[in-house]
Amino acid sequence: MHLPSLAVAMLIMLAGSLYPLLFTRADARVDHGLAMALFMAMSAGFVRGVGFIPAAPLWRWLFSGWACLLALLVAATLKFLH
Repeated sequence: MHLPSLAVAMLIMLAGSLYPLLFTRADARVDHGLAMALFMAMSAGFVRGVGFIPAAPLWRWLFSGWACLLALLVAATLKFLH
């Protein structure tokens, strides 16, 4: 298990479920780029967090802790730009 990735995934899942306005802009429209980045971070976090490491190099990188961190940084950048 990789607890930091799993914690990030759980936090995104709970925050998005309890406060869906997290995925919206100031004008109450959905920010699809932000949602995509957060869902990518959540997916990578869950896959890596439960300890699964894919065999293929591309999938291994897409579902790594580093990919989770990169997606979180993209989401933070998009959130603060709007």
